[in-house]
This record gives sequence, C-alpha cells and structure tokens, in this order.
Amino acid sequence: MAYSGAPVVLKLGKERYAAQVIIVVSSGIVSYRRIPMVLTRINIYFCLFVWLVGLNCVLFLCLRYNVGDGFHVIAAHTDSPCLKLKPRSASTKSAYLMVNVQTYGGGLWHTWFDRDLSVAGRVIVRSGSGNAYLHKLVKVKRPLLRIPTLAIHLDRTVNQDGFKPNLETHLLPLLSMKHEETSLESKEKSTAMSSKSSHHPLLMQVLSDELNCDVDDIVSVELNVCDTQPSCLGGGNNEFIFSGRLDNLASSYCALRALIDSCESPGDLASEHAVRMVALFDNEEVGSGSIQGAGAPTMFQAIRRIVGDLANNHVGESSFERTIRQSFLVSADMAHGVHPNFMDKHEEHHRPCCRKGLSLNTMRTSDMLPVESHLFSLKKLEKFITYQLRNDMGCGSTIGPILASGVGIRTVDCGIAQLSMHSIREICGKEDIDIAYKHFKVFYQSFSSIDKMLTVDI
Repeated sequence: MAYSGAPVVLKLGKERYAAQVIIVVSSGIVSYRRIPMVLTRINIYFCLFVWLVGLNCVLFLCLRYNVGDGFHVIAAHTDSPCLKLKPRSASTKSAYLMVNVQTYGGGLWHTWFDRDLSVAGRVIVRSGSGNAYLHKLVKVKRPLLRIPTLAIHLDRTVNQDGFKPNLETHLLPLLSMKHEETSLESKEKSTAMSSKSSHHPLLMQVLSDELNCDVDDIVSVELNVCDTQPSCLGGGNNEFIFSGRLDNLASSYCALRALIDSCESPGDLASEHAVRMVALFDNEEVGSGSIQGAGAPTMFQAIRRIVGDLANNHVGESSFERTIRQSFLVSADMAHGVHPNFMDKHEEHHRPCCRKGLSLNTMRTSDMLPVESHLFSLKKLEKFITYQLRNDMGCGSTIGPILASGVGIRTVDCGIAQLSMHSIREICGKEDIDIAYKHFKVFYQSFSSIDKMLTVDI
C-alpha cells in the first residue's frame, strides 16, 4: 500500500458550507459512497496525496517536512446507525413480502417506523462473458419500503407503557403485496431466480433496473435501508439542518474542507514543517474493530510509510518515535447538544448548544481521557464550549481514545453539538458547520506555532 503522488483535482460549486453538507449527507447513504461524495464537494488545485485502504481514507499535505517533525491530524468516522439487509432477506408474512434486516450501531430504531424508505449499497455484477465482475454502487431513490406501526386501537397502552418494538420481529420493512402467479409464470421464473432465492425476485428486478443489467448478472448484494426524505434547511429562520447521518458526515466534510482550504496556495505551506492530515474511518458505530475501522493499524502504518517516503527511507526508529511525540490529533465527532425538553440530562455548567460553537470534551472517563496540556494547546487557537457529562450519566465513545492508545499520539475530542443523535433525522445548527470548518482550518494553519508556546515542567 502506498499513497499516490498525482494531484487530485476536484470540482466544487459555489454553495456555502451548510448547503454542501446537505448535498454530502443526502448523497452519502452508504460508506462506499461517502468518501467520494465528500471529495467531490471540495475544490483543490494543489497536490493532495490520498491513501485508500478499504473504506479508510487518509489524506495529507506537506511541503517542508523534516525527519522528526509531527503530523497534525483531524480524524472522523463516516458510518452511521442504519438497518442492513440480512444475507437471506426474503420473507413472507400473510399476504406481504417483507425484508429481513439487521441493526447496525445504536440507532433510535423507533424513528424508522412510518418513514418512506428505500435501499442503497454495493452490488457485484457479472461483466461480459462472465470472467470479470464489477463493483457498482446503487441507490433506489423512490420510496420502496416502509415499517408500519401498529394502530392505537390494537395497542391501547402504548402511550402509557412506551413504544417497545421487538427488533427481530417488529422491524421488518414491507416491500409489496404477495403476487399471485399463474403456474406458467412460476415455471418461467423458477430457473432464472433460483440463484437469487436469498432475496425477493421483485427486489432483484428493481436493482437490475437501476443498474441497467440483467437480474442473472447480479452476483452479490450488500444493501442498507435508507430514508428517502432529502436533507434540508429548517427552522423559523432556516437556522437548522434537518438530515440523517450528520453523525458523522458533517465532521468528515468540515475536516476535509479545512485541510484543502488551509493550503490554497503553495505559500500557505512555506513555513509549515508538519504534515497536515485527515483520516476518515468506517465502523465506528460498532466499535471500530475492523480492517477499515480506527482500531486497525492503518493510521500507524500510514504515518510510518509517509515518514519513510518523505525522508527517502532514511529514518530510524528514534526518528519515527520523535514524529509521533510531536504529532497532535483532533478527534472530530458530533456532541450531544442540550435538549430544551430534557435539560436535566446535561451537567448544569457544561451544556453544549446548537449554534454556540464547537464543543470540547473534557470528560475524564475510561473511554475519554483528555490531558489538560493537550486541551490548552487547542483552546489557545479558538474559543470552545467545554463539554462535561453528569456524574450519574454514562456516555458513548468515539475513535479518539482508540487512536490515542493505538498510535500513541496526543489527542483531544471535539464536535458539533446536535439534537436527535442516532435518529433517522438529526438536527444541527447551520452556523455550526461554518464554525467547525473555521476551527479546523485554524488548527491546520496555526497549531505549529501554538504548540511551541507551552513548556512542560518536569
């Protein structure tokens, strides 16, 4: 594995950052599509080195690197909680064709009921004479699936007892009514569809129509269920973004955009000896323990390989270790904004709020252990809202602690405050996208000088 030395030239319209995020999260339904979608919304006329490993993406820019200089990294994840089709998704109940699904991540699954849903993902298609296969992305834009709720008349106590769906039996999307075939139709289809018996023939036909191929040429499918409602601006003054997958495509976009804009011309790197990097990972919502997750050695290997290549392979262990010690990583993930209807869920004096700035995590838990000197270096750059959970509340984790312990790099966690995290439709402030972008850009442009201001008394 190696990075490409060729410049990557990308296209960008004139939309403001919030509008660009809306396009990215609307189009990036599945992980295979998300990194290309983030890239195609950004404009660069400079040399961008890209290292792709599966669904990982490591991008970096440098000009005056010396052996032992550090890396300044912003890391984020690209996956979001969703429903995925099981390997054998075809199911029939009563007169309905149903689709078997499995949950991915910790979603608010009740929000998936009574939504106009569809499918998107990856399909492997036979090409030509059958000796070659193509990996194709597919997204069915029209409403195709729906998970209906049970009528109040058949569940009288649901408002008192709460809506508690069984995730195995109640979360199956409805595809269609069962079609009563004649014996002739059944015989004609039996041979053609036998290899596709794991999925409904109707679903396979929909996919083949989207891909403009024969059903028999579809060899394998890996599909997510997705909402068909587009992302949009909302609120009385259009101050909010209403969308799925803000966690964490919003951070991924802001980080990548900031990296590019921090180096708009060669002069922006004239005095920069550090390597500026963005690292995007998959599978954070299920623990990061995969080849494309932050728990894999990808980033460690990438830094080592980059250092070796930039130094013409004249680098020893001590030089590499010095590089790690000089490096700094910002883990960018969404934060829980204070909920106006549930304000008691936040610590009274540490309440992140939409449209008020980027949140800096200061929690000292087993999953998140910020060091004050690390926080100081970042807080010197821009104003942050410090985020602290109540002592009687638990919290989730993110890729920051995994990368900090796996790579040994100084790390802080920060993020955009949002509401409805892990819902099928999330909310964040429109201005927060601009704020995060500016914070990340300042980090790339100014951290080298800020980091030299602090002397540690040992």
